[in-house]
Amino acid sequence: QVRLVESGGGLVQPGGSLRLSCAASGFPFGTSVMSWYRQAPGKEREVVASINARSSSINYVDSVKGRFTISRDNAKNMVYLQMNSVQPDDTAVYSCKAILGRGDVYWGQGTQVTVSS
Repeated sequence: QVRLVESGGGLVQPGGSLRLSCAASGFPFGTSVMSWYRQAPGKEREVVASINARSSSINYVDSVKGRFTISRDNAKNMVYLQMNSVQPDDTAVYSCKAILGRGDVYWGQGTQVTVSS
C-alpha cells in the first residue's frame, strides 16, 4: 500500500523557518520523482519544488527560489522542504507527490502551513 505522510506544518511568524517532511512507503522510492505542492484558500494548487530520483535535477517555482530547499534521503524514504524567510503568501496546505517510473501518481494528505504574526 502506497503511503505519503507529511509532517512539520504549523504556525510560523513572517521571516521564520519551517521544515516539512514527507515519509514514503509502499513503492520504490529511490526511482521516483518527488514534488511539493501547495494550495492556498481560493487559489489553484501549484508546484513548489521537484526533485528527481538522484537529486541531480531540482526545480523551484520562482516565488520560493532562494528561500526554499527541497531534498531527499533515499535510504530513509524521505523528502523534505526547508522553508526559510517565509512570508504570509506562503500560507497554504502543502502536499507531497510521487511520480513513479510507469507514470503512477500518488499524493499525501497535506500539512497546513500558516505564516502570521
